[in-house]
Amino acid sequence: MRALAAFIAAVSATQAFAAPFAVQVGDTRLALDTPPGFADVQATGSPRLLDLAEQLTAASNKILIFALEDSDVRRFNVGDSPELRRYVIAATPRELQTARVTRSAFDGLVADAMRDLGTPPDPKLALRTYLDAEPRRAKLLAELRKDQDVVSIIQGARLPERSRGEPPRYLLSSTTLMLIRGKALNLALYTLHGGPEDVEWLRAATLRWIEELQQLNLR
Repeated sequence: MRALAAFIAAVSATQAFAAPFAVQVGDTRLALDTPPGFADVQATGSPRLLDLAEQLTAASNKILIFALEDSDVRRFNVGDSPELRRYVIAATPRELQTARVTRSAFDGLVADAMRDLGTPPDPKLALRTYLDAEPRRAKLLAELRKDQDVVSIIQGARLPERSRGEPPRYLLSSTTLMLIRGKALNLALYTLHGGPEDVEWLRAATLRWIEELQQLNLR
């Protein structure tokens, strides 16, 4: 019965975090939501999770969302360690919280973030071969969107070995800069790479999240 109660509590907590919510950024209230299948975990207060979130973004950013997969939230709530195969973060520049970000200022943020990325690889080149060429360095894989208010890309990197003889591990991520209601958002989704399905998931989930946030903040 105790295990059942813990499971019910975990599911309830996940559902509670799943609804859209408002975040105050300066004098503007933004409507935010996590991608489907994820739940914001900042309210847990877990030092381990909060430290991980801080490692995923620059110190100059304020974290608005740090979300894990629902399955990882359930593991965490019953005392097990999350697998952290996929996770999500949304942030905004601290120095711009109280300012209204103009399009020219947003263009400057995009230029700084996307500088020296290079060009996507030849589609005929195997993904892992491309990432193995310069291990541990994030490399541009694809451009998803490039509009006035949204710029989004996919990157990938080979992760450091945790032990000798370990099979190579690869981390894929999408980075999206958005201008919403005069505020700059930096969205990032992460997934370990196990095959082409992970690339497709990352592409589809990123584009869907962008569209959902734009719809939530229409006035």
